[in-house]
Amino acid sequence: MIYEMRTYDLKPRTQAEFEKRFGEAYEKRKNYSPLAAFWHTEIGPLNQVIHVWPYKDLEERNRIRAAAAKDGIWPPPTTEFIDNMRSEIFMPFSVSPELKPGKMGPFFEMRTYTHAAGDLPKLRAVWEKAVPERLQYSPLCAAWYSDLGGLNKFVHIWPYPTLDARFVVREKTQAAGVWPPNAAKLGLPGYNLVLQENKILMPSAFSPLQ
Repeated sequence: MIYEMRTYDLKPRTQAEFEKRFGEAYEKRKNYSPLAAFWHTEIGPLNQVIHVWPYKDLEERNRIRAAAAKDGIWPPPTTEFIDNMRSEIFMPFSVSPELKPGKMGPFFEMRTYTHAAGDLPKLRAVWEKAVPERLQYSPLCAAWYSDLGGLNKFVHIWPYPTLDARFVVREKTQAAGVWPPNAAKLGLPGYNLVLQENKILMPSAFSPLQ
């Protein structure tokens, strides 16, 4: 399984119309393959939308995208609203659940870490050992590493029913020494982070994941 994450920076005050047109076009696009999630930023970089598409592999992605474009139903008529766009392919860690339709949020915290080159195996080992205990406090939505696009990236997404719930969970896990993961405590080699980004996302009305 791979996940294509497409991040679009929109012109100010165009998000509502962008989502309207995207949602209308998606009614036909979903017959080719389903969307996993569609979010817009609530806190962090504003005027940004993120849509995630699951595929079995790159061959399936290319085949489906070509078919939808050939039939004239995709992409949606939204280019006038877009200032910048990027596409990245992510692979899931073993502890990452499959993205399925349902209600997990409606607040999703997406944290993007850029790690030092060559440190992915160390980061993955620490996270896969630490996450099970962290899950006793709240669920994980995704834990992915980049394979194409911006490299040396690690994305983890956490759903919460409210922003207050996020603060409570973070305080509890820190007080218990459960989170953030501590490589030395787990008896594993440490890894280096060179950049961290955090944003709060909310789903659109047509997002399968709410």
